[in-house]
Amino acid sequence: MNLSLILQMAADAEPERVGLVCDGTRWTYAALMRAARGAATNIKASGCTHVALLDESSEASAIALFGAAIAGVPYVPLNYRLADADLAGLLGRIAPAYIIGDVERVQRLNSEGGHTVLPRAEFVAKAEKAAPMEEEEEGEGVAVQLFTSGTTAAPKAALLRHANLLSYILGTVEFASASPEEGAVVSVPPYHIAGISALLSSIYSMRRILLLPAFDPDAWLALASGERATNAFVVPTMLGRIIGRIDAGVKADLASLRAIAYGGGRMPLELIERALDLFPNAGFTNAYGLTETSSTIALLGPEEHREAHASKEPAVRARLASVGKPLPTVEIEIRDEEGRQLPAGESGEIYVRGDQVSGEYRERSALIADGWFPTRDAGYIDAEGYLFLSGRADDVIVRGGENMSPGEIEDVLMSHPAIADAAAIGVPSVEWGEAVGVAIVIRPGHSAPSDDEIRTLIKGRLRSSRVPERIAVMEALPYNEMGKLLRRELRTALST
Repeated sequence: MNLSLILQMAADAEPERVGLVCDGTRWTYAALMRAARGAATNIKASGCTHVALLDESSEASAIALFGAAIAGVPYVPLNYRLADADLAGLLGRIAPAYIIGDVERVQRLNSEGGHTVLPRAEFVAKAEKAAPMEEEEEGEGVAVQLFTSGTTAAPKAALLRHANLLSYILGTVEFASASPEEGAVVSVPPYHIAGISALLSSIYSMRRILLLPAFDPDAWLALASGERATNAFVVPTMLGRIIGRIDAGVKADLASLRAIAYGGGRMPLELIERALDLFPNAGFTNAYGLTETSSTIALLGPEEHREAHASKEPAVRARLASVGKPLPTVEIEIRDEEGRQLPAGESGEIYVRGDQVSGEYRERSALIADGWFPTRDAGYIDAEGYLFLSGRADDVIVRGGENMSPGEIEDVLMSHPAIADAAAIGVPSVEWGEAVGVAIVIRPGHSAPSDDEIRTLIKGRLRSSRVPERIAVMEALPYNEMGKLLRRELRTALST
């Protein structure tokens, strides 16, 4: 099946129902489908091997995604925030591409690539005018190619086939389950898997997409209030900024908001507890997934959030720090370095298997025997089946042969009343090979704790091997736009 089936079903069911709102313009499902088929005609005529978006979110995101699917060409949304040198490399890897967005930048960085480049408005206008491509290509190939964020290494080209994405949507979303009044604020970047899955799941459920081109907390509050949003997906840093503006007195009527999903980065316990108190009538869902798994593979649902938040039992309250339980459509195991499955409570690498799991890169396949994908995320599953993350497997600090999770050190640091944010990484050590280094951000109005105070705090809660050799106070930790800590940059800063 072709990925365009998702939009086609919505257009067939209720062609005149509004499916997307962006910058005040309203698109019906019929209009989106017509534009996507027109875009497919233009894409096919160009002879390009990829369709790329180098722009913020807009109706062009949806039209390009489905137009590329109909034409049988991979859709490649690019990170427009990348430095020129990094973007030039990616443009060369997808040449020749049909590119929507920043014409000047493409021509300047990869003029020899043979690209066809159109500004957003021109792409949409031409798609609406073109004769629609009536028959879609067979959905056997690659539907979406996403370059990984490269937080620890150079970006890889992750491939998601039509079958992977359709398996995820058809297995987790009920068709046309949303009423016409329901609307979901989508503010994540178009080049992240969360942005792709938000479009697909919203269209399949027929929940109106309220598209915010670029995240800004005031704009988010205005859109959610003005459109009477019922649903939203945010990353932790976005939620923190939204709550910060509410606390600062910005007025917004969010009474209609009843479902808030979050993911993409670590959620501070203090922040989710504040959000649960601030939005008592909203159901919160923590969604954990990866690009290579077509988005979500585990969920901590609304009832579990409220139960954990209200409980006085430590084991139940601890679930707020988990990512919930695996979806029924996937299998998850924790394995050691030799690939052996570990029992409940023991930490190791997270492996996942299921039809939505691609585990495939343009460069190679990362799947191992029997279709299992090693995520390179570290964590454990408790006795009740809840999955807890402890960071990337590559982030493990190895001191004198002892493996240490940065997460456990960071949790202790965050318990200090003066520390607003914290990160632990491995830094070079002549004696141990690698030692613990930490970076902290101080809360406004507080003084930085002394190095001795920090070391005493960690030694009192953890083993002495976790005590940091290097401590740095920073104005802010380096995060990407999806809230992922850029440990590679932090490691460089602390190792010099």
